Amino acid sequence: MSNLDLRPSPTRCGGEGSSGPVKELLTGRQVQLGESTQVRRLLPNLGRRMVGAWCFVDHYGPDDIADEPGMQVPPHPHMGLQTVSWLHEGEVLHRDSLGSLQTVRPYELGLMTSGRAISHSEESPREHARLLHGAQLWVALPEEHRHTAPAFEHHGRLPVVTAPGLRSTVIMGELDGAASPGTAYTPLVGADLALTEGAAVRLPLERDFEYAVLAMTGSIDVDGVRVEPGAMLYLGCGRTELPLLARTDSSVLLLGGEPFEERIVMWWNFIGRSGEEITQAREDWMSTPRFGEVHGYDGARLRAPELPALALKPRGRVR
Repeated sequence: MSNLDLRPSPTRCGGEGSSGPVKELLTGRQVQLGESTQVRRLLPNLGRRMVGAWCFVDHYGPDDIADEPGMQVPPHPHMGLQTVSWLHEGEVLHRDSLGSLQTVRPYELGLMTSGRAISHSEESPREHARLLHGAQLWVALPEEHRHTAPAFEHHGRLPVVTAPGLRSTVIMGELDGAASPGTAYTPLVGADLALTEGAAVRLPLERDFEYAVLAMTGSIDVDGVRVEPGAMLYLGCGRTELPLLARTDSSVLLLGGEPFEERIVMWWNFIGRSGEEITQAREDWMSTPRFGEVHGYDGARLRAPELPALALKPRGRVR
């Protein structure tokens, strides 16, 4: 998914870190995505830039698109990151410059590793379900892997961990001994937690990870804090378990990982290590074949926005 902001600002990743547990409730900023999809942007957020290597979180829907085209994101570039597509309802058709053509459906993992350069588009199929609901997430690639060859993975079946009142689908990384088949380049976890009304569970966590919980549906208390759909609770580090209490049938995304210590620049759809690198990537998208070509999308590719007047500088995490 693209950041379609026409005036994207440089993002100071990862901002303040936390050496212990916290409870920091984040609300999303409304952002228009394409012609008809509006998203709630949870990361980057004022004062909170990253959760482990997770650096971008959009939550959208549920939207009634029965009489609408639905998601329409034209071809656009990425570098230095992975995109994670996750749906609860609807379908998204993925095309990329590698020649991939894949419809991603609910509870399937669409994972694109941009590495040194890739471009892709995302759209609701012409014949699509009435509702569209999901999340789009980015993972920053560490220095040793950020120039890797681009790749796309689709995993239709993911491992599931169950407990009374809880069904956990492991999207990325590992949770309670179950490991996702998705390729990860840093220690992290992403999991979809579905809870039945009244369920009270304590989820095992890694003490060295920092965590956040994004509410997708229902009403749930996360360590005593009520979190409603479209909001995210940052939890910090130092936890070995997480208490959850479902007030209604609910679902949340658990995101976590080892704090990402590298100094990076995130601007538009690029993650680099210097302003010069970002500037070159923009020029390459506009004038060279570096990012490849997406075939089959009915429309023009995105133009890159203008660079800001200020210098793009790498920033790091302070813990």
